[in-house]
Amino acid sequence: MDGATGYHAGLAAEDCVARVYEATGHRVRARRWRGQGGEIDLILEGAGGLVFVEVKKSRSFDRAAERFSDRQMCRIFAAASEFVAGEPLQMDTPMRFDLALVDVHGRTRLVENILH
Repeated sequence: MDGATGYHAGLAAEDCVARVYEATGHRVRARRWRGQGGEIDLILEGAGGLVFVEVKKSRSFDRAAERFSDRQMCRIFAAASEFVAGEPLQMDTPMRFDLALVDVHGRTRLVENILH
């Protein structure tokens, strides 16, 4: 996959994931939000607070999950800390971290609360 194809495939995967969350009452607050600590693919808001989502797309759910590393989780957490610094409750903001896996057919599997 070349750079442009990968970029557009990533956008399409993020759109699929955003629709899944929106169907459950979440509102997209930001897409590809970038802070000094790194980038967060999707930031959503729901009744339970903010949801920070890393989206991984590959041929299968297993291959997508294999592409997620502890190092990425640390970067997402650092970026999320920057984001919530601008929220009224700052670090007391209710939040969770999810991993969204997207396969080659556009099917989505959500793994909630990847950071306990």
